[in-house]
Amino acid sequence: MAEHSGQIPCHIAIIMDGNGRWAKRRGLPRTAGHAAGAEAFRRIANYCRTLGVKYLTVYAFSTENWKRSAEEVSGIMKLLGKYLEEALEDMEKNHVRFRFFGDLSRLSPALQKLCQDAQARSADYSEVQVNFCLNYGGRDEIVRASQRFAEEVAAGKRQPEELTEELLSSYLYSANVPDPELIIRPSGEMRTSNFLLWQSAYSEYVFMDVLWPDFQPKDLDAAIAEYNRRNRRFGGV
Repeated sequence: MAEHSGQIPCHIAIIMDGNGRWAKRRGLPRTAGHAAGAEAFRRIANYCRTLGVKYLTVYAFSTENWKRSAEEVSGIMKLLGKYLEEALEDMEKNHVRFRFFGDLSRLSPALQKLCQDAQARSADYSEVQVNFCLNYGGRDEIVRASQRFAEEVAAGKRQPEELTEELLSSYLYSANVPDPELIIRPSGEMRTSNFLLWQSAYSEYVFMDVLWPDFQPKDLDAAIAEYNRRNRRFGGV
């Protein structure tokens, strides 16, 4: 494990990007890239646990990813199911709590049940929490939260003037989870891609020119070191 002279962020979020390009460069099908990306996730999640990171949020499948080919979407879903089945077997050993951010209703019934089982069986663990953003979009999340508040106003349970940032946050998928201090995007892309739009208001972004399947603990160390070089003023002086 690397020695970190600076602060370890409580909450790290990662846009797991570059699986398709990783596969293309090797003349492999895109599904092979997603399989390699799943191994990278396992590697980095375990490393985060050893570092003492309390929350890890990963962008697994966005609301826009349905536009990809049916074959690729099917491959991603099979991989996710396989990973969750394995995770259910060893999460008790590692005391990992699972949460899912996103609209799970579009997933297959079998995959929905796996997600529900993982969440329910790990609810009491507190060593580290992994949040999977699955069929997730930041704008969609804010719209859904707004709709839920509006429904309560219409039912007479709330008044419009009650709405604050804190109250709106409680309607988000990420309710009761602290905002991420550090968001990492590998693969060389320089955009947020509709990820944690509300929660990232004061996050530090680190963009890295390494494809996600190649992402190693040393790359996470480098991102944390960059985070510690930043002066986080939160709008102050």
